Amino acid sequence: MHYQFFEEYNLKTTDSLKNDFREIIRELGEDPEREGVLKTPERAAKAMQFLTQGYKMDANKILKKAMFKESYSEMVVVKDIEVYSLCEHHMLPFFGKAHIAYIPNGHIVGLSKLPRVVDVFARRLQVQERLTNDIVECINNTLKPQGVAVVIEAQHMCMMMRGVQKQNSSTTTSGFRGQFEKNETRNEFLKLISSDLK
Repeated sequence: MHYQFFEEYNLKTTDSLKNDFREIIRELGEDPEREGVLKTPERAAKAMQFLTQGYKMDANKILKKAMFKESYSEMVVVKDIEVYSLCEHHMLPFFGKAHIAYIPNGHIVGLSKLPRVVDVFARRLQVQERLTNDIVECINNTLKPQGVAVVIEAQHMCMMMRGVQKQNSSTTTSGFRGQFEKNETRNEFLKLISSDLK
């Protein structure tokens, strides 16, 4: 029953978005009935649903389902996590990579769950600064480690395709909690990922 409701809701949402995209195409001066763009409204609607699916996901639950008791207490680093998101100001993509580290405090988490947490928050309308903070806070509040660190380096199409049109620009944001607020621990993490940062 729940699955059927979800499917019906998804179909209604797709139809609504499809009509909106058809009108946008018309307002831009294109003929929405032209063969080349006839199916574009439906494709665009489904693409937008995919790119914003993070609104329907709970990152805390994802982490909680894969937490295991473990006495390991050294730094755990997952590097080069691909990031794809949409800028909330222009709804244009920004993309890059995230590096995450945490120091366990009695529990570890399945490694694949950290990239999933990134996707949950990236698949929403975002700014890079909040995306970084969302990931840090989720891991810190759910896993309760001794410390957590996140660095994201990304390129923004809103700067590259429009506006200032600076194709070689990139933006780096970071967030640190707990032990990573200490220079020694933070520097160790940054050294481990330094070959990936420009």
